[in-house]
Amino acid sequence: MERESATEDGQTPWSWGERLRRVPAGENAGAFALIAAAVAALVWANIDPASYDGLWATTFSVRLGDHGVDQDLREWVNAGLMTVFFFLVGLEARREFDLGDLRERPRLVLPLLTGLVGMAVPIGLYLTLTAGTPAAHGWGVVMSTDTALALGLLTLVGTRSAALRSFLVTVLVVDDLAALVVIGVAYTDHVRLPGVLAALGLLALVALALALRVRPPAVYLLLTLGTWVALLASGLDPVAAGLAMGLLTFAYPAPRGDLERATDLVRAFREQPTAELARTASVGLRSAVSPNDRLQRAISPWVGFVVVPLFALANAGIPLDGPFLARAVTSPITWAVLVAYVAGKPLGVVVTSAVLTGGTRGRLRPPVGWAGVVGGGTIAGVGFTVALLIASLAFTGPELGEVKLGILASAVVAPAVTWLVFRVLARMPAERRHRALLGSSPVIVDLADAVDPDRDHIRGAHDAPVTVVEYGDFECPFCGQAEPTVRELLAERGDVRYVWRHLPLRDVHPRAELAARASEAAAVQGAFWDLHDRLLDHQDALRPADLERYAADLGLDVEQFRTDLHSPLLAERVAEDLDSADRSGVSGTPTFFVNGRRHYGAYDIGALTQDVSLAHVRADMES
Repeated sequence: MERESATEDGQTPWSWGERLRRVPAGENAGAFALIAAAVAALVWANIDPASYDGLWATTFSVRLGDHGVDQDLREWVNAGLMTVFFFLVGLEARREFDLGDLRERPRLVLPLLTGLVGMAVPIGLYLTLTAGTPAAHGWGVVMSTDTALALGLLTLVGTRSAALRSFLVTVLVVDDLAALVVIGVAYTDHVRLPGVLAALGLLALVALALALRVRPPAVYLLLTLGTWVALLASGLDPVAAGLAMGLLTFAYPAPRGDLERATDLVRAFREQPTAELARTASVGLRSAVSPNDRLQRAISPWVGFVVVPLFALANAGIPLDGPFLARAVTSPITWAVLVAYVAGKPLGVVVTSAVLTGGTRGRLRPPVGWAGVVGGGTIAGVGFTVALLIASLAFTGPELGEVKLGILASAVVAPAVTWLVFRVLARMPAERRHRALLGSSPVIVDLADAVDPDRDHIRGAHDAPVTVVEYGDFECPFCGQAEPTVRELLAERGDVRYVWRHLPLRDVHPRAELAARASEAAAVQGAFWDLHDRLLDHQDALRPADLERYAADLGLDVEQFRTDLHSPLLAERVAEDLDSADRSGVSGTPTFFVNGRRHYGAYDIGALTQDVSLAHVRADMES
């Protein structure tokens, strides 16, 4: 039997989840998969409508004794697989609440109100255009934006702005939450109280298990399945079980203590490679990362490339024959859906942002400029996943096809309008363009301790508008790999100053702390950066004799260097950096901050340059 081997990034590629994760990342790939599935559904439904309808109408039953669930395949997709989709929505919302901009609770007000008004305006337009017709009861269709598709299309036709993406996510999560409430209240014929009480009781058990730090995933899986069945029995849409579980799943940075314990477990396995120690080490590694991060990584590829495309394949197929198109083009339902999304969504987002900004005199304002708000509003006019879900509950027969056509049309027209918005923006002078996109909202600072020129080691112009802080470890190979990127950044740009702070990972790099003290001993003689470069160039030779040899090569007073190397004051200096890292939520190396904002993702020259350029633009606007 062929053995699994680790890849260069330390992962084994043999699971299907890992294979899916290796598909080109980001919303773009998921958007393409969704579009491809929708096109496939349209083609299939028009080439062979009998087989399309016949397959999705096939009944599938799950039974245990006298009890069971009988649904057709389309219902299993809409109520079963979409539970996983809403679970991911809940995870993303909780992460934004725990670690994102919403961790500053006052920032929650604007996206919350923008999301609510951004739903109310399309609903008002829809009701106006369908007034006096039976179609008015389908107002819930135009509430919710397809977040994943909108973000993917935004990248394709507009911008890659991280601030705009974050703003959209927080606004659109309100859509999804409200949509589930509407499904439960407006589109459920009869609610059975025992099922609701059972679901609430099971969710209370989930909260209790989390509070008691119960770790086995099987416990939560069983409780989630029980909640799903209880909601189904109650008459409510069971996808709410996924959203509730996601919102209950905490997100937090990996604590350094947990990482050190995980290192000890791996070291124990290395010394005694037994099955029991392998299991213990694996559990320790997983538990060092927040459950929110683990679950997002595990299910994101499945949602993007399996769940949502399957949903599109099951629901987007409508016959586009001549009589249907002639009827749909003149149907008030089709036009009501299209106008509500393409005009109502941007109107709600833009007006709410403007009124709140003006009414609070700038205390509440979006994290992006007017162009970002307008572009975000227009791309919010993309309705698909939740819209189709509500449409399937509110309509049947020919009306359902007309509604679906309006939803599909919104997914074409809204990105086209967004493309026009950003083409207009691209024609503006650079300074006006940056201000229009980024705005003047203050950025959250993640770095707990500001740079102190009298204490910190600074390379580059001390008055540079952009400051890059690295928490590093002289023995860490990833810090060694990042160093050429830092040097290239400093060589290419004159607007950056670079600060090194110590974070010796003593549990994995036994010589790192002594190397950090050595750099401080060299600093006493004015040679910090000389020895800093030498240490990172020779990470495999950091013994005391090596350190003294480097000091001699640099022309330092070796006797003084040796004395300072063991000085309690320098040890305290390194410990202060460690405490600073803890206060900033840093537990691994290298970790970069650009003008106080933590840099996530790759630390290659392209990624860091992008963050530095954005920070420079913001600094220019502030000055």
